[in-house]
Parts: sequence; structure tokens; C-alpha cells
Amino acid sequence: MNQMKAIDAGSGEADLIDLPEDFMADLRARRAEFAELGQLPHDVVERLRELGIYRALVARRYGGMEASPTAFLKVIEKLSQADGSVGWVASFGVSSMYLAALPEATLAKIYGDGPDVIFAGALFPPQGAERVAGGLRISGRWPFGSGSTGADLIGVGIKIADEQGAALPRMAVMPAAKARIEPNWNVIGLRGTGSHDIVVDEAVVADEWTFVRGSKPNLETPLYRYPAMALAAQVLAVVGIGVARAALDEIKSLAAGRGSITGAPRLADRAYVQSEIAKAEASLRSARAFFYEATEAAWATLCEGHEASREQAMLLRLASSQIARTGCDVAQMALRLSGTIGIYADHPLAAYLHDATVVAQHAFLSEGTWQSAGKVMLGLDSPPGYP
Repeated sequence: MNQMKAIDAGSGEADLIDLPEDFMADLRARRAEFAELGQLPHDVVERLRELGIYRALVARRYGGMEASPTAFLKVIEKLSQADGSVGWVASFGVSSMYLAALPEATLAKIYGDGPDVIFAGALFPPQGAERVAGGLRISGRWPFGSGSTGADLIGVGIKIADEQGAALPRMAVMPAAKARIEPNWNVIGLRGTGSHDIVVDEAVVADEWTFVRGSKPNLETPLYRYPAMALAAQVLAVVGIGVARAALDEIKSLAAGRGSITGAPRLADRAYVQSEIAKAEASLRSARAFFYEATEAAWATLCEGHEASREQAMLLRLASSQIARTGCDVAQMALRLSGTIGIYADHPLAAYLHDATVVAQHAFLSEGTWQSAGKVMLGLDSPPGYP
């Protein structure tokens, strides 16, 4: 193993990005607007850019912050408390980690005008790409293009004839103008993420603008040696923590309010409500502690100049699956305790449950990830890309 210089793991990044309370209040007030639009408005995306969300994990050599994973995750968690869709779209600031697998000359072009570049895309199903003069000719349609409506660069999954059988998929990166976004995002939760279909017609992309997702990055600092696929799962899972915290705070506030119209005691005075809220608080805090404990352990190893182990990467994935499931359970508990008040379509508890459910449904956090973690624990082979 190459000798790597140890660095100070102490981040000093408790407030990596200042999220002004007036901005957070605006996000909370506009949640219904985001859901109705099916994507984030331009002004919100640009505000996220101005705040530094998309430069947070960009290398310092390109003018970025090159923050620690914990610092970035906590920003996404906080944004998700205001609105899950905003947290989800902001989480794609992690894409600079993917892009680090591009040649350094390509990265210099991407960040030539500054680090605040927004990259979004969709990987599956990979579409066939034909070799032509100038690179690869690409056409196809890709669903789940979260955040693509506000992106500067679009990435799409491709397959090349001479790479058949490759374990990990290749992604082609192009200016957003080369792709068309077809609005068709019609779901129960995270409705404001703009996860529409991406359509590309006969775009030619040079080979040096493609990379294998999950492959070794061309940057050697600790951040870029952090397990990329694990972090990709973490930034999505942490949205579930934020949403669940908002749901738990909402039911506690509701419980302390007026009594039932039937004359029954206030929710706060009912023994079962007291117990359920206490259990939910303990469950959420426990899952969150495991999540950040695993993150800090892997980061410390990297900062000491070593590689994160396969077991450490597995724990990152396992903790991500856990907080996604726990977030969903807590949001469901909050809605259940609310009684008839929570069944109204415009009540925030309904939106929290739907958002938390969609987080837990993501492929990176689905039921199969538990089995994959168990395989790693038992020394067995795991699927490609895991952990």
C-alpha cells in the first residue's frame, strides 16, 4: 500500500455552511409549492449554490471546501428538516466525488470558472453508446434524474460494446443543454426533487468525459479516498433523519396543544402517547449516533493515512439502511399518534411520512442491502458496488 500522509481529522466544521433561519423558514413555508411544481424553483437552487452546497465536497485545488463527510451530511440533515425534497436535491453536492474519477484535465475544465458546479443525472438502465469520431454517440432515456432541472452538467449511464460484462456502470457527462428533461415525476413523496426522465438524442461525448462510477478517483486526498458508494447512500439516507426529526417535533407540538373535540384528554396527557414518543426519540437518536459514529471512524482512518477497510465501508452502508428504516418508522409513528388531524392531505405529518417512505425505498437503502451487509460480516462475496 502506498504511504499516505496523515492529516488532522479534527474538522472544526460544526457550522460548515451557515443556513440562515429566514431561508429555512422560507423552505418550510414553501413545501406545498415545491410538491406542486414537482421540482425546486430556480431561486431555491441558486440559493443553495450561493450558500456553498455544491462546492462543499469539491477539491480545494479547484476552489472548493473539501469538507469532511460528517460536516456535509449534517448540512443535508438540517436542510431536510425544513423540506425533504430540498435536502435530497442538495445531497447531490456529493456528485463531485463521482466526478473525481474523470481525468484531471477534464476536472480542470469543469471547475475552470469556479467550484459551484451542479451535476445531476441518472445511471440506470445504461443505454448503448456507439463509438464515432470524437467519442461516443449516445441516445436514450433515463428515469429518476433527481435535481436535473437545475443542473449545469448531466450524467447518464451507458454501456459500450467493448466493455460488456463490466461489474460497474459507466457514466457520460455532458452540458445540460445536450439533454432534455421530460417532466413526469408523479409520486407520493419527495415530490419536489424533480426526478424526471432525462432524454438524450444523438449526443457525442468524448471518452475523457466518461467515468466508471465507483472506480478509483484521480484525486488522492482523504476525502476522495472515502468509500464513494457508501457516501452516495449516506447522503440520501440522512434525508430520512431530517424528515423524521421534523415529524417527531411536529407530533410533540401537536400533542401539547388543545384537547380532542370528543372531550378526550390532550395527546400529551395520554400514557401511550408519552411512551411512543419516548421510544421514537430513543430510536432516532440511536440510529443517528451509529450513523455518525461509523462516518467518523472511517474518516479518522483515512486521515491517519490508511485506507478505509471493507468492514468500515459496510458499516457505513448498514448505518445508512438503518437510519432510512428508522426515519420511516418514526414518521409513521408520528402520523399514527396524530389521529384524524393527520389524515388531511395538507397536514405536514402526511408529507413527512411520504418523504421518509420514499427515502427508504431507494435501491441504495432497500431490503437487499441488509443481506449484503450480512454477507460482508460473514466473509462472503457481496454484489458489485457493495459496500
